[in-house]
Amino acid sequence: MSFLKTSNPVFSSYFWAENRNGERKMSVSGIVIKTLAMLFITTTITILIWKMYSNGTNIRWFGIGGMLAAIVISIVLSVRQQWAHILVPLYAIAKGFFLGGFTSYIKTRFPEMPYQAIGVTLVTFFTILFLYQTRIIVVTKKVKSVIITVCSAIFLVYIISWILSFFGIQSFIWGTSWIAIGFNIVAATFAALSFLLDFDYIERYKNKASKYKEWMACYGLLVTIVWLYVEILRLMKKFAIRF
Repeated sequence: MSFLKTSNPVFSSYFWAENRNGERKMSVSGIVIKTLAMLFITTTITILIWKMYSNGTNIRWFGIGGMLAAIVISIVLSVRQQWAHILVPLYAIAKGFFLGGFTSYIKTRFPEMPYQAIGVTLVTFFTILFLYQTRIIVVTKKVKSVIITVCSAIFLVYIISWILSFFGIQSFIWGTSWIAIGFNIVAATFAALSFLLDFDYIERYKNKASKYKEWMACYGLLVTIVWLYVEILRLMKKFAIRF
């Protein structure tokens, strides 16, 4: 079944359907360059929001607005993939505002923590890439199904928790209890493992899919990287508060 191909929705078969009218094909180097450029945009905006917050600017709505904008852009991108070269940079900008708002408060209390989280995210990314390239971990159908099932469950818990927050009910995942920490560890672990599916899908379609779909691959990696960073930062914050 096509939905078992990857935990990341942007790597579904819908996005990778071959455009037979195009001649240039997706390349790994193209994906890498685009992904680095988008991460640069996101990081730059995040740092700017940090500076605004340190100067006394109320940045609450920057984070909320960035999150909502990222959701809207993702929805539009799912049905208008030909606009990816415009929408993906906009998504990177939106995520910059979200991360800026999300991390500003943490950075005030724990100044070095965001940088530490970035370091852990990068180490995790390259570790998973190494494990994939050396085939120490083989992406079988069973591995795919397990990762997808758990990631879907995590996503569902986040959605339910978000809905409950509108009624003044705080979900267990936002606290610093051992259950909350355990959930965070599971989420971070499977955020990292989802890279395996992304790498596998990119390898399958490199030099085959249309050139513009490099932007879709870039978007998929950006989604996973940001998710992993947020989970790691939340986990580090919980440990710092608890201990």
